[in-house]
Amino acid sequence: MRKKQAKKRPLLPDPRFDDQLVTRFVNMMMWDGKKSVAFSVFYDAIDIVDAKKTDEEKTALELWKDALSNVMPHVEVRSRRVGGATFQIPMQIRPDRKISTAMKWLISFARKRNEKGMAQKLAAEILAASKEEGAAVKKRTDTHKMAEANKAFSHFRF
Repeated sequence: MRKKQAKKRPLLPDPRFDDQLVTRFVNMMMWDGKKSVAFSVFYDAIDIVDAKKTDEEKTALELWKDALSNVMPHVEVRSRRVGGATFQIPMQIRPDRKISTAMKWLISFARKRNEKGMAQKLAAEILAASKEEGAAVKKRTDTHKMAEANKAFSHFRF
């Protein structure tokens, strides 16, 4: 690398739950710099999760964190060119990349759902992911299966 690595900027915790992870999620969900809209969508989704949840001992925020951990991948495949052939090599994922990948998948699959309004879509995806169902969890299992199938190429690690 020619340049030094960029410093991690500290995130301010969100106003309602005082959690930096929520702010990171909202920043990923935000479009066109409209952070207040993204916060209101997230808080509405959390309220919907709170109303629809069946598990009484967990809060809606804990359900959201469970959903994130259920979507989080542990291995991924990376393309590596070795002697003219491209191999898919399974590799461990750094912890910060695990979290950001899980957030991206949760948001993107929530956007693709058929409910009306982003808050409804996000709430439905959070509830599904907390029960280890839904498209985001399926994406994680597919990624793990792909890594398992390509385990033979793991000696090409870089």
